Amino acid sequence: MTHAEQHALIVDLKDYARKMKRYDQEEFEMFLKRDTDDEDLDTMSQKKLVRLYEQYVGPLEGGA
Repeated sequence: MTHAEQHALIVDLKDYARKMKRYDQEEFEMFLKRDTDDEDLDTMSQKKLVRLYEQYVGPLEGGA
């Protein structure tokens, strides 16, 4: 997953942040900070980000 793809997922999730469970919201805030700092996510974090996306937004198109 490229940095641009990670950024796109985070941007889409911003609209759902207020609907998230507390634990998910804290995890998302960490992703948001890492995105702001232009850090690439490791494999485990990418999987967590995709899980959050699929849980709140819907299925990820393109099989990333």
